[in-house]
Amino acid sequence: MTDTYDFIVIGGGSAGYAGAATAAGLGLRVAVIEGGAEVGGLCILRGCMPSKTLLESGHRAEAIRAAGEFGLRAEYLVADGAAIRARKRRLIGEFADYRRGQLEDGRFEFIRGMASFTDARHVEVRLREDGLRVLEGRTFLIATGSKIHSVEIPGLAETGYVTSDDVLDADTIPESVIVLGGGAIALELASFYAGVGARVTVIQRSAQVLKETDADVADALVEAMEKRGIRIIRDTALRRVRRVEEMKRVEFTHDGREDFVEADEILCALGRKPNLAGLALERAAVSVGKSHIATNAQQQCGAAHLFAAGDVCGPHEVVHLAIQQGELAARNAARLLGKLGGEMESIDYALKLFAAFTHPQVASVGLTERECAEQGIAFTAAKYLFADCGKAMVHGETDGFVKLIVARDTRRIFGAACVGPEASELIHEIAVAMHFRATAGDLARVPHYHPTLSEIWTYPAEELA
Repeated sequence: MTDTYDFIVIGGGSAGYAGAATAAGLGLRVAVIEGGAEVGGLCILRGCMPSKTLLESGHRAEAIRAAGEFGLRAEYLVADGAAIRARKRRLIGEFADYRRGQLEDGRFEFIRGMASFTDARHVEVRLREDGLRVLEGRTFLIATGSKIHSVEIPGLAETGYVTSDDVLDADTIPESVIVLGGGAIALELASFYAGVGARVTVIQRSAQVLKETDADVADALVEAMEKRGIRIIRDTALRRVRRVEEMKRVEFTHDGREDFVEADEILCALGRKPNLAGLALERAAVSVGKSHIATNAQQQCGAAHLFAAGDVCGPHEVVHLAIQQGELAARNAARLLGKLGGEMESIDYALKLFAAFTHPQVASVGLTERECAEQGIAFTAAKYLFADCGKAMVHGETDGFVKLIVARDTRRIFGAACVGPEASELIHEIAVAMHFRATAGDLARVPHYHPTLSEIWTYPAEELA
């Protein structure tokens, strides 16, 4: 027997749940298929939430070590890896239970199993509790997320290493760590390890960390992290990995010469890739690019009734955009089925946000200077240093700056970046301003309480107004 649904979602993470909830709210008959051993999706189980839980422990440890600067007598002793993990598991368990409750609350059918397309209208589901079901869908949303990207480096597998998944559920903390990679995951975990007292070396293959940002933003973060004792080596070519007595050694070339670093552990954080295994996308003629599912601006990925959202398609692998994509896909599916009026919607990344919860934090919204130049946009930009911000001085957090990017003629805000204290929070003021199409002059006229971190935005705004 084949069950028929208006909207079949493959994947129960943030994008999949958002799409399913939206579709159900529009009156569609929805099924959600989740094949993972745990329910919750990447953000809850192995991404945003567990990593920020560990980072908070690292930041608190660093604050204890800096207590003397504030006239306080405190001594940092050691990090209890088992206790850090226990807190993480408790919090993540609560988040995952809440998501499971949402998936099982009766708005749609929740099916535990691995889905494979048999053709563009049908999926075969191998149920986790044994058995097989065949489902027919009038529309589909593929939202299976991503998985660790493994890179072939001679000797790495034989020597042994950990991934971000391992770190997020480890109960021990090594004395020294080599981090391979310069993206947000790599640098966040480097900040965690350094925060709890480990010796950390980051080895980045390209000349710039955080490829999503402008070079000045990335360089400011590197400078601040190096001040905190993290060694960051950029523009390298990895040669091999091997064990030397009790240590793990990474050998590489840098500045035209061979070099190496040794540590107790190696963290391989060289990115993630779409989780496409077992889906048999070719049977449904789903469009696949070089690595990701290829979608158009309406989130369609082949035939009109096939949609994708989240890490599986990109182009920006962040949870708030995955949710936006999933919701948009559901509304467009409803339009195809005659359940919703209006034209098909297109995704808009004008307000794309990025944040890395390093120490200091990094965040951006909208266009970078590099993207403006690539798109031929006439722009101008201005910065202001946290070293000249009163509240940042009070906090003892004076590394970094804020930057506004505006149109050269109209002074409308096109983008912004922040390296410094609470950057992930501060950036939302500019996101709101951009949403309402504000100019630098508009922002400069908004009253800001003194002393606050937020008032730092008024200074580049006044310069550009």
